[in-house]
Amino acid sequence: MGKLLLLFIVVPAVELMLLLQLGGYLGALPTFGLVVTTGIVGAYLARRQGVSVLTKAQNQMRAGEVPAGSIADGVMIVIAGALLMTPGILTDALGFSLLVPRFRATVKGVLRERFRKAVDEQRLHVNFSSTEPDLRSGPVIDIHSDPFDPERAQSSDDPPKYKVH
Repeated sequence: MGKLLLLFIVVPAVELMLLLQLGGYLGALPTFGLVVTTGIVGAYLARRQGVSVLTKAQNQMRAGEVPAGSIADGVMIVIAGALLMTPGILTDALGFSLLVPRFRATVKGVLRERFRKAVDEQRLHVNFSSTEPDLRSGPVIDIHSDPFDPERAQSSDDPPKYKVH
């Protein structure tokens, strides 16, 4: 509840306050122009980078590689585009930051470490298996976020909660 309160009430209120202050400093029309310009430029940059990342992911898949990094980049670029089209100073700053490859790499590293920590602390459980003995179809990854139950882990009667193919 606290994070949702922050996201849907506090952040827009701070954004409104910053826009009002900027409007008082620059004037209403230049502030409006700035909001529209960041939205247009942000959408253009997000689209351009998104196409580039999509092409890279397709090339990786053709080469038989898992495009996990490219998928993460693509998700962050979509989020950046949404943030840049949302009026505000903070959302624009975060949106433009997500369009910088080095910043995205840092975010991916942080998320990777949080994932590892959750697995190490047994808050997240990952099981690898295959549906075919020769692995031609690739691995199936089951992710369980509930507390670890050794009996359930050995039982094949329960279907997994999540499957990533």
